[in-house]
Amino acid sequence: MRDLYNNIGAELALAPSVKSAAADGIAIDTKGFRSLAFVVNTGAIVSAGDFGIVVQESDTTTSGDFTDADASVVDSNAPATLAANSSYRLGYRGFKRYVRVSLTKAGGTSIAAGASAVLGHPIEAPVAD
Repeated sequence: MRDLYNNIGAELALAPSVKSAAADGIAIDTKGFRSLAFVVNTGAIVSAGDFGIVVQESDTTTSGDFTDADASVVDSNAPATLAANSSYRLGYRGFKRYVRVSLTKAGGTSIAAGASAVLGHPIEAPVAD
């Protein structure tokens, strides 16, 4: 059997909580890895909460330097409006060092949401804990 555990990195990308406004995730440093995907999980939605999720990229960790990644470098099964109690995958194929997810809000009250980053294809394996 192949070993996945020692060949991926896992990082918190968006702290799980009830979100009532747009929220930027944590900058993920891709140094030492050749691939990145995010797993976004949602819970309850209150008052028809209309929230979406986008991938952003930057060459620095400065929040204002992040811009939405071009659609050509993002693979996603997330709809424009996230559904309650769901899980989505967002893959990043770009070349910026820092990447994050950003929760967007178009209306409604709140959504329970969180995200994890999965870093793959490490330059050096096994990946340290």
